[in-house]
Amino acid sequence: MSFKGQHILSVKQFDRDNISRIFEIARQMAPYASRKKRTRVLDGAILGNLFFEPSTRTRVSFGCAFNLLGGEVRETTGMESSALSKGESLFDTARVISSYSDVIAMRHPQAGSVAEFAEGSRVPVLNGGDGANEHPTQALLDLFTIERELAASGLQIDGMHIAMVGDLKFGRTVHSLSKLLCLYRNIKVTLVSPAELAMPDDIVSNLADAGHQLVISDKLEGHLNADIVYQTRIQEERFPSKADADQYRGKFRLNQEIYTRYCKSNTVIMHPLPRDSRMEANELDNDLNLNPNLAIFRQADNGVLVRMALFALTLGVENIVKDYECAVPWYSNK
Repeated sequence: MSFKGQHILSVKQFDRDNISRIFEIARQMAPYASRKKRTRVLDGAILGNLFFEPSTRTRVSFGCAFNLLGGEVRETTGMESSALSKGESLFDTARVISSYSDVIAMRHPQAGSVAEFAEGSRVPVLNGGDGANEHPTQALLDLFTIERELAASGLQIDGMHIAMVGDLKFGRTVHSLSKLLCLYRNIKVTLVSPAELAMPDDIVSNLADAGHQLVISDKLEGHLNADIVYQTRIQEERFPSKADADQYRGKFRLNQEIYTRYCKSNTVIMHPLPRDSRMEANELDNDLNLNPNLAIFRQADNGVLVRMALFALTLGVENIVKDYECAVPWYSNK
């Protein structure tokens, strides 16, 4: 894959060489994300950050990543504040906004909407999540995190054991991550969810066709002895009503007691965030906050690195970032 000028719409675009290249560039972004250095390689470039569905981390992460490369960000948040609420088509919106931007990051509640938007765009479009379909940049940052966390224990993605827990039906993060895992070898994948919220059949089939060992269960007990436990929240916004979502909320809670009883001593805990910390849900208890294997905040930090890498690659500046370095004059304790 040649990244320059390309849309990033689906993990299906990538092979292992592509992923290795993204991760190589992401690692090079660490000094800028940690404020040890600055780069102005995208000085004058504009990101159109279009988020038509609620988001905090992903939206701010895209914007932060672009700013750290020296670019400027223009944002639209919420469907009601856009011309889409007046009946404008995604194609027309794309034609207009792409004339104002050098690259666009977009989230939309309908599956396939970002790809439809990209058809009208004159600049690269990065998918920030389209309904329950895909979230490719989240999958890449998750895989980047998995690689880094496993390396600390001398392990690799090939041959690992990952348990995915929670809402696997509507959780687009686990859908995209599962598709990426099909590029790797000899993985044990344990899928833990209520039967009604099970991983879609086509994704299960893809994992099986890739030669991975699959375990499917509706119980936590006996299924957390993994290298990675990837917890997901109940995707309330995908249910017909809050009452429908409440049937499953809090079914798969993980706290330190459960971790000690069922997980390995070095099991890494991941979550795409936000974690639902309300009493009735409490997916990942606060008593895990001091557990060194809780990787959820490292995971969020890695999102900036991966998105910086994708911006650099799609705009063709990945090899000249250092040429635009300068010092950081302000106090920083990153």
